[in-house]
Amino acid sequence: MYDLVIRGGTVIDGTGRPGYRADVGVQNGKIAEIGQIAEGGRETIDAADLVVSPGFIDPHTHYDAQICWDRRLTCSPEHGITSLVIGNCGVGLAPCRPEHRESAIRDLVSVEGMSFDVLMEGISWDWESYPDYMRAAGQRGTAVNLGFLASLTPFRSYVMGEDATTRGARPDEAVRIASLLREAIEEGALGIATTRYTQHIGYNGRPLACRLASREEWLLYCRTLRGMGRGIIEIALSQLPGTLSDDEFEMLQFLADESGRPITWTSMFPMGDDLASCERTLQRSAELRTRNVLPQTLCIICPLQFSLFDPFVFATRAEWKPVFHRTLAEQIAVYSNRDFRDAFRKGLSAPDVFFRGDWSNLTPVESASPALADRLGRSIGEIAAATGGDPVDLFLDMAIADGLQTRFEIRQEHLEAQMKDLVGDSRTLLGLGDAGAHVDMFCGASYSTHLLGTWVRERQALTLEHAVKRLTSEPADFLGLNDRGRLKPGMVADLAIFDPRTVGDARRAKSVRDLPAGGLRLVVEAQGMEWVIVNGTVLLEHGNYRDCLPGQLLRS
Repeated sequence: MYDLVIRGGTVIDGTGRPGYRADVGVQNGKIAEIGQIAEGGRETIDAADLVVSPGFIDPHTHYDAQICWDRRLTCSPEHGITSLVIGNCGVGLAPCRPEHRESAIRDLVSVEGMSFDVLMEGISWDWESYPDYMRAAGQRGTAVNLGFLASLTPFRSYVMGEDATTRGARPDEAVRIASLLREAIEEGALGIATTRYTQHIGYNGRPLACRLASREEWLLYCRTLRGMGRGIIEIALSQLPGTLSDDEFEMLQFLADESGRPITWTSMFPMGDDLASCERTLQRSAELRTRNVLPQTLCIICPLQFSLFDPFVFATRAEWKPVFHRTLAEQIAVYSNRDFRDAFRKGLSAPDVFFRGDWSNLTPVESASPALADRLGRSIGEIAAATGGDPVDLFLDMAIADGLQTRFEIRQEHLEAQMKDLVGDSRTLLGLGDAGAHVDMFCGASYSTHLLGTWVRERQALTLEHAVKRLTSEPADFLGLNDRGRLKPGMVADLAIFDPRTVGDARRAKSVRDLPAGGLRLVVEAQGMEWVIVNGTVLLEHGNYRDCLPGQLLRS
């Protein structure tokens, strides 16, 4: 008798091959048989009219802190995610000396838009070294499988202290950092993560420590990976999405030449009106792809919510630099300043990742001030047209009137429509949901069900089989997870079972205050995801969690 038998579903195995009707038998956490199964199971799932696929693998999350207080890592599992990777973009929480904890937290606040109060209350700090960080996660238990990337910033800070944010490492320091990275990979970390984004500012407004790693340092780190024959490199690289500057292209060549390891870089999606930029970049980097150097793309552009107390959406704009790392009173003083307002107006003519000055797409959605109640739900552009006011002044004055607590939303559906050619492009790695980061701004954890519902069923941009492959075997192969990502006997029984007629995401996020210290986050509900199975154990049944933590630590 099998532990679990899934009967009558359409098996889409993750390879891209056409789906077929079959039963699936699970024993001891692995797929034992696929076909017509006569043998019974201790538990049986009727999958008639449902798709049975490998569990989805999310290569780009930021649950580094959330693993301390939310062992289910909601809401990723609800969208069929059975394995995910934390530690992206070069910022993380280990290794970390006790005296460096606050600066590590503030790095996460600055780079990944997390709440300082939430992190101060929620992080357990039951580790110092990176291996201890991984072991602590395993001891706490996890609903899904966790993969770890060794984020370079805390490694440099651990060895160099505050100097990590001001200079490159000396040779002896680089050797010590490389030794710690080797220790992390030996423990099972999937690779190294870093960033070169200039907007990634760390504690006290200094550059994030990993941005200052010299070419000599990277030569040593790359050769460490090459010598081990293990691990990937993840790098947040392109200042303008969809493009590569000559310097960025040369950096990728250097990393590939010296490490010989797979590399993934962000971000690949159209920026503004230049829809051809991505194709030009993909063609230019064709030789790099032969060495498994892949850009990451996304399939969902979430509406962004924010307040001007945490104006992350403007982080790339030079005129907004004086706003960050300031008290409330200091921020209000900047926003009230006429020179700042004039500089903001002028700056809106330049391309930007999040907001390009289209005031019809920016809407106040929540405010505690009764005086602003009649303006909620109306775009700044609409209000300006009705009142004859200037949009910049209206926007900033509304925020100031509510003590910077007014929440605004930027709608970006027009940007998502531009990504049709990239969603199914095998020259890219699908991910970039950023689950766990910027949680009060957006929820990208739903990208998997969004792909299946919006891009497959509604827009018919790719087949269901191709979409499942994008979510399963492609990330598994890139990350070196050779026992996951496909349905065949002997593979780990991570499964997503969904209704292709209804699968999708709820589109609009809802706000909940379930974080430590009463922090707010946005979550998106899944639709049509009927069963989620992790390591052969049913985790979710018709959207409801069972009382279990079947996840494991993924090791390279």
